[in-house]
Amino acid sequence: MRAILFPARDTIEVTDLPEPQAGPGEVLIEVKASGLCHTDVEVLRGNYGTGAYPVVPGHEYGGVIAAVGAGVDTVAMGDRVVVDPNLNCGSCWACAKGWVHLCDSLGAYGVTTHGGFAERSVVKADAVHSIGDMPFDIAALAEPIGCVLNGVDMAWQPHMRHALIFGAGPMGLLLGLALQVRGVGDVTMVEPSDARRALAVSLGMSAVAPSDASLEDMTQGVDLVADATGRAAVVSEALGYVASGGTFHMFGVCPQDARVEISPFDIFRRQLRIVGSHSLNRNIPESLDMLRDLEPKLSSLISHRMTLDEMGAVFRNGLPDNALKLQVNF
Repeated sequence: MRAILFPARDTIEVTDLPEPQAGPGEVLIEVKASGLCHTDVEVLRGNYGTGAYPVVPGHEYGGVIAAVGAGVDTVAMGDRVVVDPNLNCGSCWACAKGWVHLCDSLGAYGVTTHGGFAERSVVKADAVHSIGDMPFDIAALAEPIGCVLNGVDMAWQPHMRHALIFGAGPMGLLLGLALQVRGVGDVTMVEPSDARRALAVSLGMSAVAPSDASLEDMTQGVDLVADATGRAAVVSEALGYVASGGTFHMFGVCPQDARVEISPFDIFRRQLRIVGSHSLNRNIPESLDMLRDLEPKLSSLISHRMTLDEMGAVFRNGLPDNALKLQVNF
């Protein structure tokens, strides 16, 4: 079968691999749509996970079950499904609390074992969820929406009326849409790209450039401020917009060695909350429910539908102009 392969750090091939076979408790998926995440790039660079090369990347994917292994009776051939990529040990302190995304030995399809940038993929039967008649390109957004919902659950407070999100990339926009569904009436994106600001407005949000004078009026005045850029300098600036009693959500992925300066007294005196969120936590069914609510708005977030060879070129050369969510569609 054809697949994108990282045989070693900073090395990429689009190549033929042996046909995978479903073992006991596993299913074989004929992949129909597989999305690119910045994590995939970090896996290539050796900056995420255990560097378990060789590995087929891709953890945002779904397709049709083409075969089932021994002992599998929860799904059948022909079922249309999406994958929850996280693999946990089930026995550490985090798993015991139900925080499987914080497992001491967390792995994932596309990170520590072969994932979805291939024509076919073998996964555990309990990792798949039925999508009914949902289009595959929309269903492949279930994993990023799961990450968004995990973050919303961490940051949410009932009094929230206004959110300010730095970065109108795919994840920032999905976060804004999810907050709208949860009842936050005023969502403002801070984004330098004219095209992305226009898209945010078309999705019912407000949007301003980082240099916009109106941001001054929001200083210490926003219920929820979130960073979706992963840039330490932006995080440092964004903290200044959180209202007393408000929440700052660290949603973007900053480099591990990045540092920002904060005032402990300010956190104390203004009763601020600073929360982080990582990955998704067994919430694919909830993600699919939200995707059904948002489906009319989501096609505009998928900017590029590509072949495996075209996605391989993206890994080698970087994102194309005006890229949002990129997918391989089979």
